[in-house]
Amino acid sequence: MPGLRNIWIVILVGLTTNLLAKAPTFTEKQYFSHPPRIIRACCAFGTDLKVSIVPGYRYTQLTSPELLGPHHYLGDHNENNGIIYTRRGGFLDFGHLRDLIDWTAYLYNLEKKSQQTGEIMIRLGFESGEKALVIKVPASEKDEDLIALAGRIAYDLSIWHEITSWFGACAVPLVSEKFSSFSVEDAYSNLLGIKMAAEAIKSELPFDQAVTQIINKTLIDLEAVPSKEESYNAMEAVRDIWWTRKKHLPNNHVMMERELGVYKTMAPWLVPGWESKNKTPFLIDVPVQTQDGVPLTEFYTLTFNLINKIPVKKIFPDRSDRMVTQNDFSKIIDYIGILMLKNNIFFKM
Repeated sequence: MPGLRNIWIVILVGLTTNLLAKAPTFTEKQYFSHPPRIIRACCAFGTDLKVSIVPGYRYTQLTSPELLGPHHYLGDHNENNGIIYTRRGGFLDFGHLRDLIDWTAYLYNLEKKSQQTGEIMIRLGFESGEKALVIKVPASEKDEDLIALAGRIAYDLSIWHEITSWFGACAVPLVSEKFSSFSVEDAYSNLLGIKMAAEAIKSELPFDQAVTQIINKTLIDLEAVPSKEESYNAMEAVRDIWWTRKKHLPNNHVMMERELGVYKTMAPWLVPGWESKNKTPFLIDVPVQTQDGVPLTEFYTLTFNLINKIPVKKIFPDRSDRMVTQNDFSKIIDYIGILMLKNNIFFKM
């Protein structure tokens, strides 16, 4: 949504104060004006999907390397986002991927601010409850660790979106996003975006230019198929296995497979017969600790003061309030797995 993006647009004003890092930098006000919860709207997994509320409409959101436009911090209509199949990285959702790039850059700058001023608390809006981030980074912390920390916080926020989507959160009123929760490409695309952001922050180039070059290079390295037609055919090859056209959006059973093993080394979901002939699948690690072995979770706390959509009492029977943190995610995901089994939805852990 261009109007929403314009509210949050951040001006690139030059070098940051650390080494060669060129993440976007902010005015004092912009440090506390976080990006939108979802910057880019993308993408339901599947092709030619029918939409219950729009009779006759068929939904397909694919793109290709030649159609992708340059990266723009906080989005631009020329980005031409969609899903691309790669033979080493599976399906990549560029809405997810680019959002995590931008969130990582934003959080990196917030950490730099914390090094100068001490503890920072910022409210992150509403998503199944009020969200807030408390962050405190020692001035002595290395830049490499700041980048890893920014990626971990961004990733936690992306997992929270998957969690709340399962429990019925929606960007469009009355249209549940449960059908896309923990989709097979989401977590991997998010982690790849974090990895790209880390490279861009270290680059000598302006941030958007660095990201654009890194995306192009990564697509070559991951052996992206060259056309929308080939991504379409790869997706068709797993129809009625990973997803189905027999249900209409936003039915929860459009996705037949889900990915719940989101806090381990992520391996891509590769379509049988569509793997690389020469290289192994590209694995990505979730950021866990600093170079000195300190857990990244020691430097921040994400809090969520939940509304009734999420059954806190069932998941945490001994808890007296409805507050959860990122440290509770694994238990919530386990509970979602139980619900998926009851609904005959298959998943990987």
